[in-house]
Amino acid sequence: MGSVQKVAVFGAYGHTGRFVVAELRERGFVPVLSGRDTAKLEKYAAETGLEARPASVDDPDSLDRALAGTDAVVNGAGPFASTAGPVIEAALRASIPYIDVAAEVEANRDTFADFADRARAAQAVIVPAMAFYGGLGDLLVTAAMGDWTTADEAHVAFGLNSWHPTAGTRASGAVSHERRDGRRVRYSKGRLEYRDDAQPTLEWPFPEPMGSRPVIGEFTMAEVITVPSHLDIAEVCTYMTTEAARDLSNPDTPAPTPVDASGRSEQTFLVDAVVRAGGVERRAVATGQDIYAVTAPLVGEAVDRVLSGRTRAVGVASAGEIFDAVDFLKALAPHISVELPA
Repeated sequence: MGSVQKVAVFGAYGHTGRFVVAELRERGFVPVLSGRDTAKLEKYAAETGLEARPASVDDPDSLDRALAGTDAVVNGAGPFASTAGPVIEAALRASIPYIDVAAEVEANRDTFADFADRARAAQAVIVPAMAFYGGLGDLLVTAAMGDWTTADEAHVAFGLNSWHPTAGTRASGAVSHERRDGRRVRYSKGRLEYRDDAQPTLEWPFPEPMGSRPVIGEFTMAEVITVPSHLDIAEVCTYMTTEAARDLSNPDTPAPTPVDASGRSEQTFLVDAVVRAGGVERRAVATGQDIYAVTAPLVGEAVDRVLSGRTRAVGVASAGEIFDAVDFLKALAPHISVELPA
């Protein structure tokens, strides 16, 4: 890398934002801290010695000042239904790449719908859901597809031993719940469906050592947007272990508690991605610790590849479309252990 590159991080003082800032610094980038809460921002800037640029999604000029002179922007501030659009607009005005960590299904859908044409025309790079949810699953499904150009179905099962949600996760979930009028959503026959019936419960055959576990079926996450955005798969379904789903639904479940110097919690995960076509099945698996912390190397690797030109697409593109999925996943070691089909 030549001259030092600056990366604006909107929502830098949040739980995930702090992991992202640390990862960017580790990779030699200079994070520029930004966000809506001036007091939290200035406090974090004092802790890190980094520049702080307060900004509000309701004030385009403040966003322009926050992004001035930077080479890319990472949006880590949810709910993304409120922040994604304004920060993307600012990135387009600044002619810099935009990456976010949105797990909100509808917010990601809106990003593709609202910005695909403009971003492609401007040869801009916009990567939504570059996180544990949305990005990692999309990379695994893409890697599992290999030389297949189409598949009958894709399944992504999240084997979390627990889920202590952050305040941001709870806020984003509340917004999604409101946007759906309390209904649930699934992706079937090439489109989103909103339903009032209960989610099914079933057993998922996770690879060892986890083994078969009860999961909530049609526990719909961002993969139902990212995967079909570039892969010809009409049925995309995601699943969640029942213990993690219970944690998330319980309002008394506490936020994550650090157990090591990096700030990671003790939570572990196994993501099992399965694609099926014509009776043949392929699988890609990832394991690691702390879904929030592991978002940081996903973002850091994405920023590195975008700014070094190691991309395969322009416009609004998910991780599996814009990056070489297999190479990207292998680059995540030692943060994530991956098993890919031969």
